[in-house]
Amino acid sequence: MKQLNLNVTPEFARDLRAFMKERKIKRKSDAIRLAVRELAERSRKNFDFRSWIGLALSDHPNPNPRFKSEDDLWDKKG
Repeated sequence: MKQLNLNVTPEFARDLRAFMKERKIKRKSDAIRLAVRELAERSRKNFDFRSWIGLALSDHPNPNPRFKSEDDLWDKKG
């Protein structure tokens, strides 16, 4: 097996210790392997973008829009 060396931030080390405690993992290498494996499995699954529908409408609208309506936006003026 090949070796991988990581330089980590103090925050990463803290989060890794919390992950190890939560999962009752004794070795850092096992914890990192498990975290990477779980992330890879999640990334392979299809993402449901339906949760994004209407997300842009939930923010505050522009008080000074450049176009008054969608028709103005797409109107081809010579």
